[in-house]
Amino acid sequence: MTDLKQSYSVRLNDGHFMPVLGFGTYAPDHTPKSQAAEATKVAIDVGFRHIDSAYLYQNEEEVGQAISEKIADGTVKREDIFYTTKLWATFLRPELVRPALESSLKKLGLDYVDLFIIHVPFAMKAGEELLPKNASGEIILETVDLCDTWEALEKCKDAGLTKSIGVSNFNHKLLELILNKPGLKYKPTCNQVECHPYLNQSKLLEFCKSKDIVVVAYSALGSQRDPQWVDPDSPYLLEEPVLKSIAKKHSCSPGQVALRYQLQRGVVVLAKSFSQKRIKENFQIFDFELTPEDMKAIDGLNRNLRYDKLQFAANHPYFPFSEEY
Repeated sequence: MTDLKQSYSVRLNDGHFMPVLGFGTYAPDHTPKSQAAEATKVAIDVGFRHIDSAYLYQNEEEVGQAISEKIADGTVKREDIFYTTKLWATFLRPELVRPALESSLKKLGLDYVDLFIIHVPFAMKAGEELLPKNASGEIILETVDLCDTWEALEKCKDAGLTKSIGVSNFNHKLLELILNKPGLKYKPTCNQVECHPYLNQSKLLEFCKSKDIVVVAYSALGSQRDPQWVDPDSPYLLEEPVLKSIAKKHSCSPGQVALRYQLQRGVVVLAKSFSQKRIKENFQIFDFELTPEDMKAIDGLNRNLRYDKLQFAANHPYFPFSEEY
């Protein structure tokens, strides 16, 4: 990990640099897409340079517009921004990979993205539908060899459409599958996974560090609790008494503690909020430090609680969550 104070970036295994704090743009369907544009502009204004979105989020036009406006008004240059998009499950067939990225680029109004990652390891039925379902309302899955998908991502990097490539929601066995692929040209630079004090991913983190793969944390503040993906009865991370007492000691918020925790263990962390006050607050995590005792207390909260279980894919051969890590 580079000195956080100095550059707030981590070097990826392909030589590119990723800012350690990113702005997440996912919002449940009922949120107007225009809010993504407004929030992204606020995020760039307060200092965020790493912006995370995805085809699935259906907001890339708005997010791209926000980035363009911030470039046009002189706040940032394109090279200051680290933008991530993700390959959705309906496009894992190798011949669909580049067209999917090109479609994102067109919506964004960008010539390249900084990072292109496989959103989930299991494929859904190819086609225009985001969540293809059968007559009984179940999502239709298919099997696509991940190594073939990965080769198509490598070609996107070679074509200059993305600077770096990586994965998301992979367990260590799925990472091994790619790492041991005959003729592998580029290793995944990162694995973006759900990660927070209730699911701290310490074993997966250790594995990824040993392979020089950066772990990027989503749902680091708990979860947006979108009922489409998350059980409404799950506990609220930010109400956790341990986080509250540590926050009080440092005169900051439980959210800031949860974000800082990830930085100090070498995890790149995404913070999602569409509230101006909290976007600002989420960026203020570089001027305090958690003590080893704080870190130990937060480690002690781990209970392997996954908000986003992706249960509908439990029988897929590449389902990532049946392994311990």
